[in-house]
Amino acid sequence: MTPTLVRHHTYAASSAPADPGTRARDWAEIQERVLAPLHEAVFDRLEVGAGTRMLSLGCGSGLALLAAASRGARVTGVDTDRERLALARERLGPLGRSEDSVGRAEDSGGWARDAEPARRARLVEGPPSAAATTGAPPYNLLTAFHPIGCAAGDSEGLAPALAEAVPLAVRGATVVLTGWGPPERCATAPVLRVAARLAEPARPARPGGWRPALRDDLEEVAARAGLKPDGSGRVSCPFGYADVDSAVRGLLSTGLFDAAARATDRSRVEKEVAEALLPHRRPDGTVWMPNVFRYLVCVTT
Repeated sequence: MTPTLVRHHTYAASSAPADPGTRARDWAEIQERVLAPLHEAVFDRLEVGAGTRMLSLGCGSGLALLAAASRGARVTGVDTDRERLALARERLGPLGRSEDSVGRAEDSGGWARDAEPARRARLVEGPPSAAATTGAPPYNLLTAFHPIGCAAGDSEGLAPALAEAVPLAVRGATVVLTGWGPPERCATAPVLRVAARLAEPARPARPGGWRPALRDDLEEVAARAGLKPDGSGRVSCPFGYADVDSAVRGLLSTGLFDAAARATDRSRVEKEVAEALLPHRRPDGTVWMPNVFRYLVCVTT
């Protein structure tokens, strides 16, 4: 299992604007790994292995792709974030396609010729439809590991993405949707409320502010996408950080505080998030917040 706590890195002053490359690396090095228990629980339940052909929507910097590929699956990741995809390319290394062809959906098949069939990986920049392959079997597993259910409107883009992805899969393929658990089971919820408090007074109608996860968030997305629910589960995903600075950088890399930064300024957001984290700081300086995430298993019809 990927360790949850990460050692502190030397960063630029936290009040300086975060460039896309720094933000993507904060996600890859600090934040993405806290979702590793969710990836592993889903892969265990679905018995992901050599027969799996997975398409990961919003694959980020590729941690879930690496976990699935290490089990023998053939994996494809799509994302619109070029910086995160560049880090996914580094992370997948020899499992992925050659660097000059990564992200070009028009390449025939798209699988690395020099890799073992059960350990091939590809990355595609763009919408899910860009992951179409030529001469390769269709996907039998679609995953959306970016959790929904804590920001207003954060599921709006998921149903259209699923509509593009489902035609690329076999009939009866498995689809996994993920979301935040109940606020009372998520210690991070009070920290996320900072985003709503800072953003909403200035732009009350703007999407992206924090809101409590609702019980049927995932089911509603599945219904809109024409998917049939076939089971669900909950997974403990504690957010652990080496110190408060790492926690602030990791949380801001999620994008959940972007509206707050636009309404005020990044320095103020960082300051108030750091203050909200103090109750979760342990005597050794680390930060620890237990959380529960939920996943919904569906099938295409």
